[in-house]
Amino acid sequence: MKLKHKMFQSTGLAGLFIVSNSALAQTWTQTSAPITNWHAVASSADGTKLAAVACCGGPIYTSTNGGVTWTPTSAPIQNWFSVASSADGTKLVATANTSPVYASSDSGATWTAATNGPITEYLSCVASSADGTKLVVGFYDSVHRNGGMSASTDSGAAWAILANAPATVSVAASADGTKLFVGAGPCFGCASASFEISTNSGANWLATSVTSSFAWSAVASSADGNKLVAMNPNANGLIYTSSDSGATWTTNSSPGESWISVASSADGARLVAALGGGFNPGGPSVGGPVYSSIDSGATWTSNDVPYAFSVASSADGSKLVAAANGGGIYTAQFTPMPVLSITPSGSNLVLYWTVPSIKFVLQENPDVIKTHWTDLVRTPTLILTNLQYQATVPLPSGNRFYRLNH
Repeated sequence: MKLKHKMFQSTGLAGLFIVSNSALAQTWTQTSAPITNWHAVASSADGTKLAAVACCGGPIYTSTNGGVTWTPTSAPIQNWFSVASSADGTKLVATANTSPVYASSDSGATWTAATNGPITEYLSCVASSADGTKLVVGFYDSVHRNGGMSASTDSGAAWAILANAPATVSVAASADGTKLFVGAGPCFGCASASFEISTNSGANWLATSVTSSFAWSAVASSADGNKLVAMNPNANGLIYTSSDSGATWTTNSSPGESWISVASSADGARLVAALGGGFNPGGPSVGGPVYSSIDSGATWTSNDVPYAFSVASSADGSKLVAAANGGGIYTAQFTPMPVLSITPSGSNLVLYWTVPSIKFVLQENPDVIKTHWTDLVRTPTLILTNLQYQATVPLPSGNRFYRLNH
């Protein structure tokens, strides 16, 4: 593929040279996933490993090639409601109506029901840390207007109730699992639903300044937990965003009103959301059009994917997935433009970039004008706290330029 886009940045120690391709058109493609009542979808950081669950007596399917092919797993047929994935896609967790929590440590090949975990209600949600060890499951009883949350610190082997957690309809977690963000449902005797945060893995909770007259249906977080987006089906088209972990909020107008799902890139800049066609807190809901944003939710653009109920995103926000309730699963791949950063560390240089959804090779060259670039033969390390790749190279004696080449 011809390289078209080039960007330069200089430092006092070495040069940075980033190579990528021009952006592709926003085209969504229906995958080979069967037509069923898809209810939730999750993605690994690079967008290659996907998991999708179906409600109303449905299966759990996984894909290891970005949605090209799908395989039914050994998980039991259930009224599945939510699913979450670790950054590498090996650890999965799923919830179903009036069912134990199920977890997998082999990318969905086998599943284990938690014997000491919560029995989740229909309105259940789940979030995972990037390494898949810290899990939280929230649930909400829309009839009695109560619920709560349970947590696991060992990938779902053991669970504990979080005593002061709100009645949870939607939940998101930072990559390290310490920051939790919960959209609650209206409690019994309450006129509004709170949005609450925890900075210590759910030990303590703080209500933010935003409330809703209806349950918060969707929330997403950047990897560091600083950038948030929260939505509910009764906000009259408003989308709530925060750039300070929920301390302050900004409302932005959107084309629709009944948001049902949202996903975020690792930096919180790229978002994808599904507009619910009819959110039903006591039963199945109908999905709606899909919108995306490249400016942290300030503006939104409609996409050509048919109605979707759940959406997911790769870490770079360039691989998107949309699952329809009563339809198929769709993917969109945009050409990523990873920013290569550099910092000195003793006698070495540390280069780092957000996990891309397309394979890039780290290369070096002593002269930026020369055409001969050399691949750096080393496997980058995945940093789970920020979903970035990191490579360490010796400090060069002279000029040295580095680039990511696709």
